[in-house]
Parts: sequence; structure tokens; C-alpha cells
Amino acid sequence: MEEFHKVRRLPPYVFEQVNRLKASARAGGADIIDLGMGNPDLPTPQAIVDKLCEVVQDPRTHRYSSSKGIPGLRRAQAAYYARRFGVKLNPDTQVVATLGSKEGFANMAQAITAPGDVILCPNPTYPIHAFGFLMAGGVIRSMSVEPDESFFPPLERAVRHSIPKPLALILNYPSNPTAFVATLDFYKDVIAFAKKHDIIVLSDLAYSEIYFDGAPPPSVLEVPGAMDVTVEFTSMSKTFSMPGWRMGFAVGNERLIAALTRVKSYLDYGAFTPIQVAATHALNGDGSDIAEVRNVYKRRRDVMVESFGKAGFDVPPPAATMFAWAKIPEKFRHLGSLEFSKLLVEKADVAVAPGIGFGEMGDDYVRLALVENEHRIRQAARNIKKFMSTADETMHNVISLNAHR
Repeated sequence: MEEFHKVRRLPPYVFEQVNRLKASARAGGADIIDLGMGNPDLPTPQAIVDKLCEVVQDPRTHRYSSSKGIPGLRRAQAAYYARRFGVKLNPDTQVVATLGSKEGFANMAQAITAPGDVILCPNPTYPIHAFGFLMAGGVIRSMSVEPDESFFPPLERAVRHSIPKPLALILNYPSNPTAFVATLDFYKDVIAFAKKHDIIVLSDLAYSEIYFDGAPPPSVLEVPGAMDVTVEFTSMSKTFSMPGWRMGFAVGNERLIAALTRVKSYLDYGAFTPIQVAATHALNGDGSDIAEVRNVYKRRRDVMVESFGKAGFDVPPPAATMFAWAKIPEKFRHLGSLEFSKLLVEKADVAVAPGIGFGEMGDDYVRLALVENEHRIRQAARNIKKFMSTADETMHNVISLNAHR
């Protein structure tokens, strides 16, 4: 039978190929060091768990919750933005709780996209940034991801040559997967461009608190006038080690937030109320939990950069996020990122995320997640070093999938 229209628009999920290989290796007894999925291994802080356990004892909290988020949670998110970014938000009209930033992005796409609308999207980038709009009937025009002077000439060309004119521009800084960090000056130029051409700005700020060097990453909403055209998405998954809790937010322009809130009201009743209360408790905390998470990732980053470098696999130190974005060693680059990732599982017992899964511009890279402890990261480096040193003898029958294209 022919695939359904929206399913046909989605390419095969390349990460699933690595996941299947990983599962097969584990079933055979292999100890796979998993640096692939960005699934935090750190436990949720105990005080947040305790608050959940306390509130869940009240049967009144077992009923349907609020799709847009309970009032106290929205007030807590507005207070966080005021403390962290100096941005004033109306919790009633400019904040909506989401089931993680991924759901927020996908439903915003449903809310604002007409068939054929053009979306300017970084490449490489986190898959939902593109595929949320593809599923909504939009068309993706790929853009540069590096937040420097090279970012804007392609934007100008896109506005001149896209029919219809682009509807929205996606930003993601600190970036997943590249770990690039934007400056406030860059955001000022983006907002000026967006207002000049009447383009919506959608900013994914999921890694705002996972930074290691220099000043904390800014919010695009710090730019005067940004609220006129911008919605920003944040998540508690990495900041508070709450990935399975599915708690995030969209904040910003009232018209856009209203559109997202209306779509969500037809699709969900919001997160379980005890989760929302526990999330409120986390946001109203003193920030010590966030600092500890950040310090753990920084130590892991430093160990990875050092140990992988000694193994002959150069990993540039990311300034932020829980990921490193590393170019495939020259000897293996012709294989492409998917085949190289498969080899690492098979030959080194190490799983990574192939760069092609984030867009065609990522195929020379792999993403390494800082989700294993320091000992395991060092072991991964030793495994990779052994594999690369013996590759000439063990890879004689490996042929790139691109070899005959």
C-alpha cells in the first residue's frame, strides 16, 4: 500500500539504523558506551522529585490539568526570564507551557503554517526544526548555522528568490548539534532583518543554562522590539535533568502564543498537574541545581576533548550544550557519518549520532553527547584509538555507500 502523504514527506530516521545496531550488539553481550542520544543520565534533583511525590498524594491533582500551564508555573517562567535575561513577560498572554520544546515547535508549525509556506531553517540542526514544518505542509530553505557575517547574505537571497516570501526563520543557539553560541549583537541584526522583511523568528533556547566559557548565552528577546516578531522555546529537560518529565515553554509575541495555545487546547490537557507544580518549584529555586548540572557537563567535556584528542580523534571543545560536534577523522570521512557511526558500534563498542541525521551539511561530522561518566568517556577514547590503529587490517572489506554514486 502507498504511504500516507505526510509520512512520505519524512525521510528514514537515520538514528534508528544506529539504534538497531546498538541493540543487536548489546543483545550479543557487548558493553556499548552510548554517546549518541542526548538523553541526560543525571538524576532529577531530589527536591524536585520530593515536591512531585508530595503533590501527587492530593487526589485533586489527578484530574485534567491546564493545556497552557497552571498559573503558578507560567508566573515562575516569567520570573525566570526577568531574573536571567531582564525580559518582562505577561504570564497570562506571553507564556504557554509545552510538553517539552519539541512539542512546542511542532505545534507552533501546525498553528502558523499554510501549505507551501517557506521556512528558513539552519542546516545542520535539530530535526524537529525542519520536520515539524514539513509535516505541517511547509517548505524548508536551508540556511547557514554559524552566527557570523556569513549568516545574512543567504537570508537576503532567500527573501529575494523565495515564492512565497519566507514566513519564519528558525534560530537555535546554543546550537544542537554544532554548539555554536550567538551574541546579542547577532540577535540585534537578526531582529532588524526580520522586522524589515516581516518574518517571524522562532528561537530554540533549550541549552541556555548549559554553558562553559564566557558569558551566559543571551535570549533573542533581550533585543528591543524582538517581542513584536519572536517566540522563544525553552526546556527543563537538560537544565534540571528532567527529560522524561516533558516540561518546556514557549514565550514571546502575544499573537503567536495565542495561536499556539489555541492549537494545543485541541490536542492536549497539558502535563500532569504534579509535574507542573514540581517544575514551578524548580524554577523558583536558587539556581544551585542548575550550576551542578553545568559543572558535571563541563568536567565531562574536558575529559572528552583531552582523551579523544590523545586517541587521534580531534574534538573541538564546545562552549555550550551537552554535545560536541566533531569532524570525522580524515581516514574515514569518505564513508559518510552513518557508515562511520555504524563502524564505531561494531568495532569500538561506542555509539555516536551521525551528522547526516541533522541535515546534509552535517555528513562530515558526528555528534557526541556528554551522557556517560568520565571513566566511560575515557574508555570510549581507548576503544576508538584501538579501532583506528587497526583499521587498515580490519576494514579492507568496508565500502562506502557513496562509492558508486
